[in-house]
Amino acid sequence: MNSELVFFGAFALFVVLMLAIDLGLFHKKDTAVSLAQAGIMSAVWVSFAIAFYFFLKTEGQQLHNINDQARLTEIVANYQHNITINSANFQENLNHYNDNLSLEFITGYVVEYALSVDNIFVMVLIFSAFAVDEKYYHRVLFWGILGAVFLRFFFIFIGATLISQFGWILYLFGAFLIYSGGMMFFSKEEDEEIDTKNHKVVKFASKYFSVHPKFVGNKFFHKVNGKRFITPLFLVLLIVEFTDVVFAVDSIPAIFAVTKDPYIVFFSNIFAILGLRSMFFLLVNVIDKFHYLKTGLAVLLVFIGVKMLAHHWLSDWGFTTVHSLFVILGILTTSVVASLVFPKKHKDK
Repeated sequence: MNSELVFFGAFALFVVLMLAIDLGLFHKKDTAVSLAQAGIMSAVWVSFAIAFYFFLKTEGQQLHNINDQARLTEIVANYQHNITINSANFQENLNHYNDNLSLEFITGYVVEYALSVDNIFVMVLIFSAFAVDEKYYHRVLFWGILGAVFLRFFFIFIGATLISQFGWILYLFGAFLIYSGGMMFFSKEEDEEIDTKNHKVVKFASKYFSVHPKFVGNKFFHKVNGKRFITPLFLVLLIVEFTDVVFAVDSIPAIFAVTKDPYIVFFSNIFAILGLRSMFFLLVNVIDKFHYLKTGLAVLLVFIGVKMLAHHWLSDWGFTTVHSLFVILGILTTSVVASLVFPKKHKDK
């Protein structure tokens, strides 16, 4: 049996199991998630990602069933791993490959986790604009992120296929990321306001579905005199899904700048997405304090875009995944520290 399918199947089973435990065991009732719960949930998901990093570091060869030098050389060439095999010692080369593979995963995870913060900014605006009760946040985010897992799977493997067939598309991705970073850098707060009546998702849903005018508890659908309506809570869920699609357009190409292995792109994406809900509840009340983080994310997108455009030259200069990770962490740390040192001044209304 194909080793990638077995590995992927085991990972998918783990994700389904964790989501089932989350919804069925810890959130049987609709209650607001406390800061302590969010902290524990965040620690758990980050711990899983770190554990997966160490698994790849020691057993990464199992992903593509690498059991000899020829297979190792083939995989390194196919996925353009930024390593050089210069030893006849297979175990030494394998260790080098596993070190790089695990580093690609954790770098991609950090990039996706960081870009998810911008997603949180928008989610806060969505919930606030539609006046969603806090106790229903978890329900919306759970189903929203479940949908995001399937959407990311589709986008990532389509992207990997395009890259393998048309190498020049990496330059297109790079240019798009630079453009996205520039747009984010120069965007204004008023540009991000949610218009609940004129939002394109609301208009689409109102055109094709019957929309109930009021929330009905935690229900996504509601029947009145035998007629089925979608509730405003379902509208919020649709907007959250739509928002994730928009963010995936930035985040997925960004991780392809780190690794061309679609499985590593997928794993890093999914670990970050699964931790997004807990990070949302952890940051929802303090996100406004990190006002320079959005600027940092804009710089991050531009850096990754430039890296994609100049990857051949950077590789010749010895710019490795380790260097990318240091630059990424430096950008994020600087933006967080700047936010705390220079707090945002609120204008009196």
